[in-house]
Amino acid sequence: MDTPPATAVAHRICPVCEACCGLELQLQGERIVSIRGHAGDRFSGGYLCPKGVALKDLHEDPDRLRAPLVRRGGRFVEVGWDEAFREIEARLVPLRERHGRDALGLVIGNPTVHKTGLMLYVPRLVRAAGTHNVFTASTLDQMPKQLASGLMYGHWLTIAVPDIERCEHLLVLGANPATSNGSMWTVPDFRGKARAMQARGGRLVVVDPRRSETAALADEHLPIHPGADVHFLLGLVHTLFDEGLVRLGRLAPHVAGLEALQAAVQPYAAERVSARCGIAAEAIRRQARLLATAPRAAVYGRIGTCTQAYGTLANWLVDVLNVLTGHLDEPGGAMFPKAAVFAANTLGAPGRGRGIVTGRYRSRVSGAPEVLGEFPMGCLAEEIETPGEGQVRALITVAGNPVLSAPNGPRLAAALEQLEFMVSVDLYLNETTRHADVILPGRSPLEDPHYDVAFAQLSHRNHARYSPAVLPAAPDHPPEWQVLLRLVAILRGEGAGADLRALDDRLFAEDLQRLPPEQAGAVMRLLAHREGPERLLDFGLRSGPHGDGFGRRPDGLTLDKVMAAAPAGIDLGPLQPRVPEVLRTPSGCIELAPAMLLEDLARVEADLAQPVPELVLVGRRQVRSNNSWMHNLPVLAKGPYRCTLLVHPDDARRLGLRDGAPARIEANGRAIEAPVEVSEEMRPGVVSLPHGWGHGLPGTRMAVAAERPGANLNALLDEAARDPLSGTAVLSGVPVRLTAAG
Repeated sequence: MDTPPATAVAHRICPVCEACCGLELQLQGERIVSIRGHAGDRFSGGYLCPKGVALKDLHEDPDRLRAPLVRRGGRFVEVGWDEAFREIEARLVPLRERHGRDALGLVIGNPTVHKTGLMLYVPRLVRAAGTHNVFTASTLDQMPKQLASGLMYGHWLTIAVPDIERCEHLLVLGANPATSNGSMWTVPDFRGKARAMQARGGRLVVVDPRRSETAALADEHLPIHPGADVHFLLGLVHTLFDEGLVRLGRLAPHVAGLEALQAAVQPYAAERVSARCGIAAEAIRRQARLLATAPRAAVYGRIGTCTQAYGTLANWLVDVLNVLTGHLDEPGGAMFPKAAVFAANTLGAPGRGRGIVTGRYRSRVSGAPEVLGEFPMGCLAEEIETPGEGQVRALITVAGNPVLSAPNGPRLAAALEQLEFMVSVDLYLNETTRHADVILPGRSPLEDPHYDVAFAQLSHRNHARYSPAVLPAAPDHPPEWQVLLRLVAILRGEGAGADLRALDDRLFAEDLQRLPPEQAGAVMRLLAHREGPERLLDFGLRSGPHGDGFGRRPDGLTLDKVMAAAPAGIDLGPLQPRVPEVLRTPSGCIELAPAMLLEDLARVEADLAQPVPELVLVGRRQVRSNNSWMHNLPVLAKGPYRCTLLVHPDDARRLGLRDGAPARIEANGRAIEAPVEVSEEMRPGVVSLPHGWGHGLPGTRMAVAAERPGANLNALLDEAARDPLSGTAVLSGVPVRLTAAG
């Protein structure tokens, strides 16, 4: 009788959502027995949500692709890696030679930021492509926050997050951190931290059209009308000026534009915006007073404030409130993390910089301005469909499923069929990758090492953690950074058979060109034993704010030290005040009144003259379905049916809808159906359907998801409706017509 393999324990940082929890895996050989929270993790302290447990299902999923697929005769066939890259070179290179670099489009999905190799090598792919036609998930969920932060502080990722462990009053708008554990705010176990805040006498206030999981925890819930966050926030800011509650405190010498801001908000008294918000004027004024008088307070707004017509304005006003009440950059307020690696606001001369610029070029069809080097995702279909110079004829997608996540997915799916060539780097044959000619699968997350590059820059506490690979990958399956590097070689004209180590060395040498030649040469020699993401991480850590400076600060961080601290990681302490050092604006000040934002208030003024829509649709966050691919994992898919339409009882009676019966939802000349769930959670006049559903389309290979396909909310939405400043799609507060289905 064979002796069973011994049981072993391994650890991994969860790569599924922004909470970045530490995991403890029980292994028997290469078989995963169980996954639980790692109590010794210095950051998450043993917290775990169901998504972490689902890594077992993801690793073992028979639908997860393990070899490249190439379309042959209208169907996909498995091929070797060399054959797949030869196919790409043979078809993509001549196409770009004939039509130019802009004939290639790139689509980058949000799972990219959860894998170190993708996060660090996608920028190399973008540079090698040299195309203006770059589209990412940022214009589906977060660009307004990045744009507002960039205008105010000088960099796209200088984003203030609540210091919740010392906070005493937290105002949350359009966010559900009890489910997400933070979004653009890395805060595992938000629920526990919120309760601890309340236990020490703190207060949680939630502004949301739904009594969400976070609102259920709150001391006070204000059910706002969707799309009116900007009006509510303007009412708060007006009240601070009107009642003499502005307290800049320590930041006073570092603030510009205060008088211009005061003049701009003068028309928006609480009494004037109240009807649009659906919140009483006195309630608005009371919230302003509570913020102003709380000793330690913060305002936090997230996806609901981003995915609306006034996304950039709303996110600007969130930070304006934190500044005016004296709670920005103060313990217990909204503070700036100091990430150990790749934090641009720790590099260069502190306190002043070039700031940010948008609109350096515009999209070919709609004329949408470039923001952070990309165009709105809603422009992708028209750029494929419309003939002419610069027409997108080929596409590379990386870890994205815009047919489900972007507005008007049916139009986008039809456009993808018109492409001359398409490559996808993805784990699944899904609603988007089914249109590809070549699919290059990534590895299981458990087969790759990991460092949270992006989320440490948004963390409620500074830390540095590294996870080695837990399980071995198939010998012939390259890591994703090498997959992208092979594509870079093809795009640079070096061929599919290029020497990747030599190419990686050249690219790293290019990264070091900003250093003096002798220093760059020394760094190359010191890091010659590393390659790929680990070399970039070691360089970033050693040259970062907590690093050893390549020997100048012996107690500082290196990758070896962070690896040695695994699995617990290194706690770098609570957030500390960083103004003015963190600023990179040309003035060296926090810009309270950027011109483009003041000009955009004209849209708000016009909106106040319009009637409030009778019935609007919003999305909602669910802990078990953060992204569409999670619907294929049994541990997350089991249980109650989740793609339901939440309807307030009054609306259900008025419209003749019954609990559990299907309803027809119409908008923009399109319709979908979803089962009704009558719920007191909803504000009357607002219905809610979760995003990311709509599975089971022909040509996909996701069997579990297809059993419960759900309805695609985004199929109803207008791809041309977006925040004009950030290009972010309007996914929330959309007027709809609702009837009982047959």
